Amino acid sequence: MAAAPLPSADSAAPASLVFSPADPELAKAAQHWLGHLIGERRVSAHTIDSYSRDLRQFLAFAAVHFGAAPGLATFGALAPGDVRAFMAKRRGEGAGSRSLLRQLAGLRSFARYLERNGETATSAFALARAPKIQRRLPKPLPAGAAREAMRPEARAGEDKPAWILARDAAVLALLYGAGLRISEALGIKRAEAPIGEIDALTVLGKGRKARSVPVIAPVRRAIEAYLTLCPYVLPPDKPMFVGAKGGPLSPRIVQLAMAGLRGALGLPETATPHALRHSFATHLLERGGDLRAIQELLGHASLSTTQIYTAVDSARLLAAYRDAHPRAK
Repeated sequence: MAAAPLPSADSAAPASLVFSPADPELAKAAQHWLGHLIGERRVSAHTIDSYSRDLRQFLAFAAVHFGAAPGLATFGALAPGDVRAFMAKRRGEGAGSRSLLRQLAGLRSFARYLERNGETATSAFALARAPKIQRRLPKPLPAGAAREAMRPEARAGEDKPAWILARDAAVLALLYGAGLRISEALGIKRAEAPIGEIDALTVLGKGRKARSVPVIAPVRRAIEAYLTLCPYVLPPDKPMFVGAKGGPLSPRIVQLAMAGLRGALGLPETATPHALRHSFATHLLERGGDLRAIQELLGHASLSTTQIYTAVDSARLLAAYRDAHPRAK
């Protein structure tokens, strides 16, 4: 669900964004905080939805915890124990570590905003220990299976038009052949199609950060095959990939296409569209790809994310050390 339209930090918020049970002064500060995140920080609608909901949950807790509607003075008097009590309550309600981590991040952002604007200062959120996240790695597909997923013929047994099979194959080819996220692949406009001699593509990743990725010949051919068969006129400034009725293609359709391939190729449930992106990085690394280059191709802000994402094992790191360090020989 899209976030409700928010005002700038200098205007009043609509009634739908009243932060209850906060007192008017704190509620106004919360509205201006969200306006600041949208207008200046360019935070996504999904994050705004989450942060707004998370703050309301904390306010509801604080009203019961302190026995009165929370205000700026309440925030200024918060102790780490109060934050821990809130996190324990949310954990008891079934919130997982990832949800709690995001909630704590949003509350810290609001606290920093209050302090920067001279409203009140509290260190309670910063001092609260963040919940630990056990990172689960998607399993890469075997190279042969990943290549097969790029072929429309792999789903020849399905009762679907040839152009749809070609479309799905082209999307999956971008995930495995260029390491794109589903959202990045579906965001490509017709005018940006990497076909013919165009062997690179600029995509907008997380945080709307642009990066350039090479597009190898098999991926370009898959896209060309789809564009040749597509029955719709695709305007240059509209998405290249469209659904059965000509509208923007839903990520869910891509997930269902991959589910069909799991049955056709005998792949496990872990063989998802995201696993193709993981396979792209893992196979590059296994063949001697540079970790920093893979980081750039994936669009990761931190190299540590790439290390976890590609499951760099200690044996490979030790081998790299022995090959490169002057005192290791």
